[in-house]
Amino acid sequence: MNQTHRAQTAPARLVIASRESALAMWQAEFIRDRLRALYPQTEVSILGMTTQGDQILDVTLAKIGGKGLFVKELETALEEGRADIAVHSLKDVPMNLPHGFMLACVGEREDPRDAFVSNNFANLEALPAGSVVGTSSLRRESQLRARFPHLKIEPLRGNVQTRLRKLDEGKYAAIILAAAGLKRLGLGDRIRAVISSDDSLPAVGQGALGIECRADRTDLVGVLAPLHHADTAACVLAERAMSRALAGSCQVPLGGFAEVTGDKLRMRGFVATPDGARLLRAEHAGSVRDPEALGDAVAQDLLAQGAGEILAALAL
Repeated sequence: MNQTHRAQTAPARLVIASRESALAMWQAEFIRDRLRALYPQTEVSILGMTTQGDQILDVTLAKIGGKGLFVKELETALEEGRADIAVHSLKDVPMNLPHGFMLACVGEREDPRDAFVSNNFANLEALPAGSVVGTSSLRRESQLRARFPHLKIEPLRGNVQTRLRKLDEGKYAAIILAAAGLKRLGLGDRIRAVISSDDSLPAVGQGALGIECRADRTDLVGVLAPLHHADTAACVLAERAMSRALAGSCQVPLGGFAEVTGDKLRMRGFVATPDGARLLRAEHAGSVRDPEALGDAVAQDLLAQGAGEILAALAL
């Protein structure tokens, strides 16, 4: 679609719903600026909102309802017509969207890996026994415990700046964050080491942005098409299909990561007990044209290994 035709199909006004954390606002502003460049005639603005997930910081997400708490208020704004689209970190988006909503666009992925952040140590291997490592993620915690049983893993909530401040105050020897968030905020220099996906398999959708809208707003799919990144979308669809088949949530330590090579998709997944004592892995390859079948295949492999027992025990 050429620039002139796109400009003719774009609405006069677009409102983006976003959480008000620095990272969420960076993401919303990034999409706003891309849309303004594509559609100079369109007035694009941001509706900043504080979600329940941002307000409750004294308990882990797994205990208060999961990552959907970062999304619900934004969906209400879409439903009521106060916003047209919502920009999300895809790892925060529940695997099943509520009826009446759709993912209209998946943006190109930033670095999907986890980052080791510390003021005194070069990497995880350098941490002495008993060192306190902060993470809010059961996925990271289970993999850390499996590899480094001598470390002490403690919860860490809050936005990126809050987490860094807690590290700087000496409450942790190191913290683990998503590399993508640090890089997007211009804080890449805080990363002491990027952790290989072989050692810390990323979260489903980590590093990718998703744009959500109401399912009846099919007009927006064409408007957002220039921002859609097909390879990232294929990876994310595979990862989300795996997580959906395993009923993945914040209560479940699991990771899923797909990569595109030519027309092939390689996908790895894991399910673990929170203490890392039992960690099941699966890897499959498939066609980039049928990513969800690949995600399902990885999930079925994990279930055949006994993932169902781990999931059932966690649900109790």
